[in-house]
Amino acid sequence: MHSVGAVVKEGKITGMSEQHLDDDQTLEADVFARDCASRSVLQNVASRWGVLALVALREGPFRFSALRRRVDGVSERMLSQTLQALERDGMVHREVLEAIPPRVEYTLTELGAQVADRLHALIEVLETNIDTVRAARSGYRNNG
Repeated sequence: MHSVGAVVKEGKITGMSEQHLDDDQTLEADVFARDCASRSVLQNVASRWGVLALVALREGPFRFSALRRRVDGVSERMLSQTLQALERDGMVHREVLEAIPPRVEYTLTELGAQVADRLHALIEVLETNIDTVRAARSGYRNNG
């Protein structure tokens, strides 16, 4: 089933932000295509807070307040929005634990763990080469 406003062209659905497809339909994902759903997923995953939340969750389950402390500088509202987007995209699992008061824990899904591993590798490259980045920035400022 396609949502209202969707158009199928050359095996791709365009004109909608979230794709609702029959199980027997397969579409080619193309993040470079403006209307591809994978682009909005990339936007959520690759945002500053999305990256940091996913990589922090590699360490294990987190309650909201602990995750907020781990991701220094994120506001409560922004972390909440980020986690909702990542949960909607299948990267994060939110579990309400039976306790008094009720507790909520966030963990990575299998897909989220795969993505977080790759983001962690990127972070390692950046942290390992931060002196090179600093030198490039300094050179840019001096020449610009």
